[in-house]
Amino acid sequence: MVPKNTICLWYDGTALDAAKFYAETFPDSAVGAVHRAPGDYPAGKLGDVLTVEFTVIGIPCLGLNGGPAFKHSEAFSFQVATDDQAETDRLWNAIVDNGGQESACGWCKDKWGLSWQITPRALTDAIADPDHAAAKRAFEAMMQMRKIDIAAIEAARRG
Repeated sequence: MVPKNTICLWYDGTALDAAKFYAETFPDSAVGAVHRAPGDYPAGKLGDVLTVEFTVIGIPCLGLNGGPAFKHSEAFSFQVATDDQAETDRLWNAIVDNGGQESACGWCKDKWGLSWQITPRALTDAIADPDHAAAKRAFEAMMQMRKIDIAAIEAARRG
């Protein structure tokens, strides 16, 4: 049963592949029901995968194979809080090394164009530091990064 509120993500025939990747990569993630088209539709034929129910880090999602009309953009992203550099590296590398693309400040895109913010808790804490100068140093260090380097953020925060 689809939850009352579900994030619907549009794919061009690759919703099941994306859902499987997310389930293999992120904790508390799984592929649920796969629904096939009961008839032909603009982006597919009878029997093609139409929707895929899946969970990403506990968030219910529905992948819709709607065709090429719409693309993902940075206007929507999943922000994943990581606990250490090993987790940050593992998730970032899984996305980027699987056909994804690096961006700035902890952002990257998966091969389907969906944006991810791989954000260490140490970064969030540093830029919220009540010491404005420390927060500013950490923020300026982050602005120079692609994947977040926790040691460099903490060094900048300390000054």
